[in-house]
Amino acid sequence: MVVGITTTVPVEVLFAAGHTAVDLNNIFINAPSPIQYVNSAHDYGFPRSLCSWIKGQYSIITGGGFDAMVAVTTGDCSNTQAMIELFANSGIKIYRFAYPAENSSEYAYDKLFAQIEQFAAFFSVPMKKVAEQFTRLRPVREKLHLLDELTVKGYVSGVENHIWLVSSSDFNSDPQKYEFELDNFLTKAEKRTPFNAKIRLGYIGVPPIITDLYQHVRKCNAEFVFNEVQRQFSLPSADADISHAYINYTYPYDIHGRIGDIRFHTELRRLHGIVHYVQSFCHRQIYDILFKKELTVPVLTIEGDTPGALDERSKIRIESFIEMLAEKNKIDKYSY
Repeated sequence: MVVGITTTVPVEVLFAAGHTAVDLNNIFINAPSPIQYVNSAHDYGFPRSLCSWIKGQYSIITGGGFDAMVAVTTGDCSNTQAMIELFANSGIKIYRFAYPAENSSEYAYDKLFAQIEQFAAFFSVPMKKVAEQFTRLRPVREKLHLLDELTVKGYVSGVENHIWLVSSSDFNSDPQKYEFELDNFLTKAEKRTPFNAKIRLGYIGVPPIITDLYQHVRKCNAEFVFNEVQRQFSLPSADADISHAYINYTYPYDIHGRIGDIRFHTELRRLHGIVHYVQSFCHRQIYDILFKKELTVPVLTIEGDTPGALDERSKIRIESFIEMLAEKNKIDKYSY
């Protein structure tokens, strides 16, 4: 069975059940022409004032090849519930996964464990097998943590870090092949001469729909050495059991947990500034207010709507931001 997922879920359930998990977002943005999926949704009747990721997900599913869909209805996009109602009579099995509203109370763990149990029951797989799958995936997640460390040290670029970590939501639908390719990549990366960018940036927010953001930043002699949400997809907390791992996954929960994580890595990775990517028409744009209030380094907000390259205005804003950081930190602009 091929199962589409709308964002990171306890994918161990699907693998333990013998199914193929496919992150719809990754299929959408890596397509030869992702804008065609957006336009297809417009043709169906989707409003233009709606997030393009939702349009892409819808068009990918309607394109065929999926037997079921796992939609996160609490803890991700506020439009997911409405989208999946369009599939009510399509013959595609729909499972609604809901993260607890918060992860700090004494009851949060039990609530999430109950959600994972229901998820497993829907796909007819015992929790023992789910736990075994979580254990099997631990080594590849540890290798992703190594990749993240190599990014901080300059051996892995920001865009490479982004691609590998964002793909850990479904391990490119084949964890064994994914780990084999990751092993090969790490072997080569460790032999590189490190790129020690003097302007060290953090990326926060949902993964970008903009296709050349990371490349443009590097052209400006800066580098992203922290990818917040993508890193969370790899479950970096290294917990002993699946429920603790997903309760410590910051993205679906209270914004203040994310702020604490970002502040910690701002200091640990010696970030000079942060780029906050916001998706047009997304409720999470409101968080920009809190990020700029609570974070300890300058924050540049970049907004994206449809798939494509940076516009000239955004390029200029990024270049000016990097120059400002160089001046603020007394870095010679001719040497960085």
